[in-house]
Amino acid sequence: FIKKARSEAESAKISVRNARRDILSDVKELHKNKDITEDDERKIQDEVQKITDKYIKQVDEALGTKEVDLMEI
Repeated sequence: FIKKARSEAESAKISVRNARRDILSDVKELHKNKDITEDDERKIQDEVQKITDKYIKQVDEALGTKEVDLMEI
């Protein structure tokens, strides 16, 4: 069961990273089209990275909790 939980957690992390990649490619496209400035692009990239880190941490914490629960069984 722990292997399955780890697999699901990794899938969740991949989904979060894919969402980050999609957002950053959209931001680069906006910058390329001169819709946003380079400074705005960097601010958005930093903010997206912070959000990504936050959700990756939540997944890791949930996995840790689930592993503890499974070990008790």
